Amino acid sequence: MVRVAEVLELGVTTGELDAAADRFIRKQGAVASAKGYKGYPRSICVSVNDEIVHGIPGEKVLGEGDILAVDIAVRKDGYHGDMNVTFALEADDDALRLVETTRQAMEAGLKTCTPGSRLGDIGNAIQLPVEAAGYSIVREYCGHGIGRSFHEEPQVLHFGAPGTGRRLQPGMVFTIEPMVNQGGPEVRVLDDDWTALTVDGSLSAQFEHTVAVTRDGPDILSRFEDLPY
Repeated sequence: MVRVAEVLELGVTTGELDAAADRFIRKQGAVASAKGYKGYPRSICVSVNDEIVHGIPGEKVLGEGDILAVDIAVRKDGYHGDMNVTFALEADDDALRLVETTRQAMEAGLKTCTPGSRLGDIGNAIQLPVEAAGYSIVREYCGHGIGRSFHEEPQVLHFGAPGTGRRLQPGMVFTIEPMVNQGGPEVRVLDDDWTALTVDGSLSAQFEHTVAVTRDGPDILSRFEDLPY
C-alpha cells in the first residue's frame, strides 16, 4: 500500500497504481491474490468515487476531488493477507467526512474481535457509527475468513444485532472491510461482472484489515508502521 501511495498523484491512472503494486508484490516473492481469481484480470482493485468495490484498474485518470479505495491482497509462504485503504485527492469536506467515518467504523469492528464476542457484535459496532452519520452500509459484500485460501468461512457482515452469530475463538483469522455509501445502500454491477457501483451515484468508501483473534485481543495482521492506517 505504501508503494501505491508513493505514486498516487493527480493525473496518474489506476493502471499505473496496479503496475506499481504488482512490481512490489513480485519483488517480495509474493503473488497477488486477486490476479486470475475467478478471472479477475489485474493484481489489485481500485474503486473510484461511486465505485464501491472490485474496480478494475486501467486508463482512468485520477483528478482533483477523487476518492479511491485501493484493495490489495497477497499470498506469501502459503498464506493470504488482505487490506484496503481509501485515499482522497484534494477532496472536499463531505468526501473526507465519509472516508473518516468509514475508517472509524472499521476500527470499531476490529476492537470487537475478542474471544467470546460474536459476529453480530462486530457488525453492530460497525453499523452504529455509520448510520449515526447518515450513511449506509453496503450489504451485498462482507468480510471473510482468510488463510491458506483467499476466501474462507466465516462470512463477516458489517451490520447486525449484538449477541448474535458465531462466537469468536482464539485462532480465527478474517477480514473486516466495511463499504459505506454516502447515499443509499443499493448496488449495481457493470457489464465487466466485477465493478460494483452505487445505484444513486453517491460516493462510496472502504477500509479493510486482516485480523486474528487471540487470547489477548485482536491482532491486526495487515497493520505496519509505514502504513497510513
